Amino acid sequence: ELVQRVAQIVDNVRALEKEVARLKSKLASSQGDDIADRAVDVKGAKVLAALLDGADVPRLRETMDKLKDKLGSAVIVLAAADGDKLSLIAGVTKDLTGKAKAGELVNFVAQQVGGKGGGRPDMAQAGGNRPDQLPAALASVQGWAEERL
Repeated sequence: ELVQRVAQIVDNVRALEKEVARLKSKLASSQGDDIADRAVDVKGAKVLAALLDGADVPRLRETMDKLKDKLGSAVIVLAAADGDKLSLIAGVTKDLTGKAKAGELVNFVAQQVGGKGGGRPDMAQAGGNRPDQLPAALASVQGWAEERL
């Protein structure tokens, strides 16, 4: 009877974990829709840098993909904070990777928040450990894009 009860509890935990993941995905999607309106136009491309509350790296990636589709030609940085740990994702649409590279962008932002990262020209990831510096780092993305586009 005890083994059966433990198995039932494990099944319940797995079901709850799936539901949490589904809800996080839904939240990230709705946040992506909300923040798309905050993108600024820089030389014909949309530039966006934003903090997504409660997001993890998979949600940042998912939101990045949706924003790239929605904004068209874009340079995007998304961040999430969990205590002192920062996660950053930079994305550049393929039409702009000749001018702006996501790996360079994510390193530019990460250096300001005590981290480093890397990736492909169209998508890159980094971490950091100085969340107090994040607002200024995100604000610097527009200037970075203006220099390159």
